[in-house]
Amino acid sequence: MPAIDAVLLDIGGVFHLPDPVRVSAACERAGHPIDITAVPRAHYRGCTVFDDPGDGDAPWGRWWPAYLKAFAGALGVHDDDVIREVLDHLADEFTTAGLWEYEIPGARDGLLALEAAGVRLGIVSNNDGEALARLRASELAQVGPGIGVAVECVIDSGAVGIEKPDPRIFELALVSMRLRPEQCWYVGDMPGIDATGARRAGIRPLIVDPYGDHVAPDFETVTSLADVAALAAG
Repeated sequence: MPAIDAVLLDIGGVFHLPDPVRVSAACERAGHPIDITAVPRAHYRGCTVFDDPGDGDAPWGRWWPAYLKAFAGALGVHDDDVIREVLDHLADEFTTAGLWEYEIPGARDGLLALEAAGVRLGIVSNNDGEALARLRASELAQVGPGIGVAVECVIDSGAVGIEKPDPRIFELALVSMRLRPEQCWYVGDMPGIDATGARRAGIRPLIVDPYGDHVAPDFETVTSLADVAALAAG
């Protein structure tokens, strides 16, 4: 028997990352060429700014500029004038549909390993209402039988009108899958959104941190979905 009944999964940082080619092109337009291989690390470095908001609302006005600045810094952009120019181009790119379509190497195999471990699966994502369509189109996952891995639900903030860290978005998944919070884990990448939201819903969070960027975290970390599958398999 698996160690847990179900695993709920984020999409960004778990399956997909910002497309390195598009990020590199944005930096080129800003006159600051980058090492394209640094883009994945830049995202996870940016994730460290999403601190626990406590009992308050998500401070997006503070989080998002800090994420972009940390992202740029991890790409080697440190001069204040250059940072401002690069951030303008990156901010434009991050508002463009389709940026988050770079599939993380090994993520598909990790999802298959979770399926093989015998756990039930669901998706809970802050997204634009098209998460299910994109998962289906990439043949990664779908609700019910299909080419990809079968999940029981895809709860997309853009479709339901609630976003993490509001615990109600997790509760929608629990109701859909007829689960109690203690029966599942949640895997995400941004602590203040994912760990905080899952905890508010009574769910154990696991934060993807492949480069060890979180210093003395008060949450559990994993390097990949393969780690989660190993834990789930007991």
